[in-house]
Amino acid sequence: MEQREEIIRIFSKDIRSILKQAEVDFGQVQEVRLRIQSPLLIICSNQEYYLTTEGKKTEATAENRKRAYEVTRADLKETLEYVSSYSLYAFEEELRQGYLTIQGGHRVGVAGKTIVEGKGIRGMKFISCMNVRLSHQIRGCADLVMPCIYRDGQLENVLIVSPPRCGKTTLLRDLIRQVSDGWRAAGDREGSRWMQPMTVGVVDERSEIGACFQGVPQNDLGSRTDILDCCPKAEGMMMLIRSMSPEVVAVDELGDYEDIHAIESVIHCGCRLFATVHGSSIEDIKRKPLLQRLMQEKIFERYICLLYTSDAA
Repeated sequence: MEQREEIIRIFSKDIRSILKQAEVDFGQVQEVRLRIQSPLLIICSNQEYYLTTEGKKTEATAENRKRAYEVTRADLKETLEYVSSYSLYAFEEELRQGYLTIQGGHRVGVAGKTIVEGKGIRGMKFISCMNVRLSHQIRGCADLVMPCIYRDGQLENVLIVSPPRCGKTTLLRDLIRQVSDGWRAAGDREGSRWMQPMTVGVVDERSEIGACFQGVPQNDLGSRTDILDCCPKAEGMMMLIRSMSPEVVAVDELGDYEDIHAIESVIHCGCRLFATVHGSSIEDIKRKPLLQRLMQEKIFERYICLLYTSDAA
């Protein structure tokens, strides 16, 4: 109930009223999307639904569109005011990246007209779309894979491969927490499979792993974890190695060749590495020029693939 109220209060009065009436398990809600002159849409367990004015949930089909609540410009303006605590200027730097992170670790993506200065984006105006991605920490979701990431008592380098919205960041978050606090195999009463806690450095470029709000992580990443929030991955990895002496470095969504060069430096410094990447299979990432070199050099010793199935919904 507390999480439901925390989420609902950031929306405009009309949308708040709809969400209060909706028979929705907010523990399963992944996104709430607002687009001007388009239906109010929520994503639950990887399925899209429209919401009517009365809060009724319907499948997101063309036939149901006319029954759904239509988002107005006033809805977006009011929601943005609540999200930014009536001070968009304070979030100007984050808006340049296209999103805000709010209390509770929820991320609000925005789209509209960008203001370009030179080769960079200075800001954004006429915001017409918002995507509220709800933060869900699932403690213990990494339990099944924890025994697989150690070999002879030593932690291995891990790459999580997953399509969007299949839980790669959620899994990464729990891996970090368990390695940071120390891991004991289920049912191990004698301590023969106890792995010592390790210092973890996290480069949280998009504030999704720790979901920091005003510098404080909203998610539990363990007691020995240091976080660089809103920092480019390549720069952040090197900063952590120079300043925080991590035993493990964790990053989300490898994206460019600078990330790859930084990863090689991390490995050569003797650190273990956790990372994620978008992909549908091992064969899929083998075809990506960005990752071919890492695979050829066998940088990662364990690959975890997450796949969406209709049964999961």
